[in-house]
Amino acid sequence: MATAADTDAMRRAITLAARGLGSTSPNPVVGCVITDASGHVVGEGYHQRAGGPHAEIHALRAAGGLARAGTAYVTLEPCNHTGRTGPCAQALIEAGVARVVYAVGDPSPQATGGADTLRAAGVEVGHGLLEEEAEAGNIAWLTSARLGRPYVTWKYAATLDGRIAAADGSSRWISSPESRADVHRLRAESDAVVVGSGTMRSDDPHLAARGIEGAAQPLRVVVDTEAAAVRPGARVLDDAADTVVVVADDLEPEEFTRTGAREVWTLKRGSRGIDVPELLRALHESGIRSVLLEGGPTLAGSFVAAGAVDRVIGYIAPVLLGAGPAALADAGITTITEALRLDVTQTVRIGPDLRVTATVPKGA
Repeated sequence: MATAADTDAMRRAITLAARGLGSTSPNPVVGCVITDASGHVVGEGYHQRAGGPHAEIHALRAAGGLARAGTAYVTLEPCNHTGRTGPCAQALIEAGVARVVYAVGDPSPQATGGADTLRAAGVEVGHGLLEEEAEAGNIAWLTSARLGRPYVTWKYAATLDGRIAAADGSSRWISSPESRADVHRLRAESDAVVVGSGTMRSDDPHLAARGIEGAAQPLRVVVDTEAAAVRPGARVLDDAADTVVVVADDLEPEEFTRTGAREVWTLKRGSRGIDVPELLRALHESGIRSVLLEGGPTLAGSFVAAGAVDRVIGYIAPVLLGAGPAALADAGITTITEALRLDVTQTVRIGPDLRVTATVPKGA
């Protein structure tokens, strides 16, 4: 039975884990708190960057000899393998920790089994404490480990009546400066930002994260099926971040080389342009674990139709237009019974706008 002290320590570990968002991929974000034999916190740590020490190692170093006979609270089951760093389960055993409590089991086949190793060494192991909170904070990596594709967040900005642009196509700016600054935070926490050819033509977007100190830039991905929207001089081709242009694999080489991009992927077509599952597989194989979909209504509709949207973040401005394109185009939904119903997880005022966050229920 978890005590109030157990809960407090795990909640602190979850808070610590969040500090690694945007800098640990393709590894998970993990936090760890260590208490001594009398229950006092003696060490804390979080996974700071891919290839660096794991959260448990940072916490053990901070605790030193005080970890012996103590308890380690970890947001993710301690790893059981040697990669760029050693197995954390073994490090906890060698430090003499008497008890380990973790929130979420590790679903990756190469790292799972840490709990069994700990038990075999005589360490008391508990799991499931604040599991939902810890999972939410690490959902991108967990989704990629379970499904073999990145976690996808579709972000859009719209008026109160659901328009993303006026009837004449003008759209700058529907949302407030505060909302636009918040989008840069989302970019900094994502491995890749994806847009389509329509957005390229209308906005010539830059897609890099700006105004976020120390941000690791996301991979900029333009889905340009016909190789007709990206041209030399496009803002997305500058040196602020890496860029990939994705074109259909049935084009002639001279067609897709005219984009001016240093890196072009050729992928198969689906019924709505580039095949979305194929695109997500290619991104996953490149180490991408989280995608921020900033594309327009057509690309968003393709992702929704493919069942490839996990979270939606809408910035709703107190503005009325009455005409103009809607936020979402054809998503393969023809009747109200087929509607994709979401769970609203957060509503926040951002300047004059309202940011609504909703997730797709499991099994939807």
